[in-house]
Amino acid sequence: MSCCAASSSSPVLANPRGGFAASCSTRRNHRVIFLGSRQFSPIIYSPARRASSRLSRREVIAFAGQQSWDIGRFVRTLYFFNGPPNPLKIVESILSSFTGSAPGEVPKKMESSDVVLVTGATGGVGRRVVDILWNKGIPVRVLARNEEKARSMLGPDVDLIIGDVTKENSLDPKYFKGIKKVVNAVSVIVGPKEGDTPDRQKYKQGIKFFEPEIKGPSPEMVEYLGMQNLINAVKNSVGLTEGKLLFGGTGNLSGKIVWGALDDVVMGGVSESTFQIQPTGSETDGPTGLFKGTVSTSNNGGFTSIRTKNFTVPEDLSAYDGIELRVKGDGRRYKLIVRTSFEWDTVGYIASFDTTKGEWQSVKLPFSSLNPVFRARTMPDAAPFDASNVTSLQLMFSKFEYDGKLNPTFTEGPFELPFSSIRAYINEPITPRFVHVSSAGVTRPERPGLDLSKQPPAVRMNKELGSILTYKLKGEDLIRESGIPYTIVRPCALTEEPAGADLIFDQGDNITGKISREEIAFICVAALASPNAVEKTFEVKSTVPFSEPFVVDPSNPPPEKDYDVYFKELKAGITGKEALEGTPAQV
Repeated sequence: MSCCAASSSSPVLANPRGGFAASCSTRRNHRVIFLGSRQFSPIIYSPARRASSRLSRREVIAFAGQQSWDIGRFVRTLYFFNGPPNPLKIVESILSSFTGSAPGEVPKKMESSDVVLVTGATGGVGRRVVDILWNKGIPVRVLARNEEKARSMLGPDVDLIIGDVTKENSLDPKYFKGIKKVVNAVSVIVGPKEGDTPDRQKYKQGIKFFEPEIKGPSPEMVEYLGMQNLINAVKNSVGLTEGKLLFGGTGNLSGKIVWGALDDVVMGGVSESTFQIQPTGSETDGPTGLFKGTVSTSNNGGFTSIRTKNFTVPEDLSAYDGIELRVKGDGRRYKLIVRTSFEWDTVGYIASFDTTKGEWQSVKLPFSSLNPVFRARTMPDAAPFDASNVTSLQLMFSKFEYDGKLNPTFTEGPFELPFSSIRAYINEPITPRFVHVSSAGVTRPERPGLDLSKQPPAVRMNKELGSILTYKLKGEDLIRESGIPYTIVRPCALTEEPAGADLIFDQGDNITGKISREEIAFICVAALASPNAVEKTFEVKSTVPFSEPFVVDPSNPPPEKDYDVYFKELKAGITGKEALEGTPAQV
């Protein structure tokens, strides 16, 4: 073995299990190279042939019954994916092939991604949301500006991120890993000019009863720029309704990820494939990717594939449930291989998929269907697939499935698989990933023909309060434009009354009234689990008038509400902005 490692002229070959191995001996003036420990015909590498000036490329000539093996393509393949050869890595791979050991790097176990982030958690609505989630046994992480206040209010063991939405550099995305959903109850602080009591009794009565002013950062900083910062911080963690595009679309067919051929040449075979861009190959006559080639079982081969170079930064797909490919089938069975390590020779997570000849089709491969495979053997003890650390993708057409099973659709010869997109997707039915507490009245300050004297104080005093409602609306628009599955809740005047009163849900931003903070917290938590709440913006109030306090008899509490009954009646796309350009709605 030392003669192989020491000689720069000795080629290093791949054994049939996929790892690189070499053994060598000398026989007169020929060097004999064996492939691993299996019984392969030896390949004779002749110094005289190497010296021939008539050869247009370096070849290794097989015994009778085998085809020429292109060592030049083999070396180019290694160089494309791994860069200049590392002698230590070569020796390590040789040793592992002899011992049959597992890969050097095992993917880390994926952390839970079911955590709900609550922002504004020390406020009247936010702290109630935290309590409800805890009572349901749902993991909670809290974003707060003041650690001492948050721990004294929520408990010393609260999972806490110290940050401020108005300060982008305090919202490091790594703090938000594992978060699946968000309830955002951050709001600009409004208080009495003359000050408040220590327990904020004036504030709890509502600004109807005192002369208000903005305390702390401006509405623009909190409601608009703060929303922008928060969305940027959580976007990768919570996911997008349309999924995360990995390949395809305008400008993404050749630049974002780099594909290269990885064929059975690495184990002595002669199959050959390539990746191309077809300028007019898609369903809409636009550009598409193309995996094509010719597969042969000569020299104990039988597979072709294209693999991406390792991504510069791993893709975090933990917000999603699987990978969807848009392909034009040819009736054959292919494989998708996803890797979670930068190592070359390591576990791949694989799913096979069948195609329909001549038809464009969407193939959804759930992460739960991916099998850990190493050198064509399943690895039942491998770590679970870690969707937060995807490092490369690979498409393969092979004679074999796994563990020696055959691909029932395999045929030798040419093949083509056009594919227009690869994206991570969220399972349907999609539920909201971002629930935001806004305010009724956000579209009214600029609404033509509206009698402001009949409107709540925040509408009448919008400009005096730093255009508070204007910036709340701008913040809402950022959510709607983000692509995140959302629900926007617009409460009327908030009170400290208990939940339980009969409710009115409405759309178009027309109603006035009151509603308890506790009720809004229940609505937010219910929206997180409801497909009927996705992309809905609505106002809500109690049927109890301002002049009547709402109380609950502890011995006869009101029944729990099924908020989904209300969500089902709402329509997507109605925001109240429609009235800014049309006929004023009746209030």
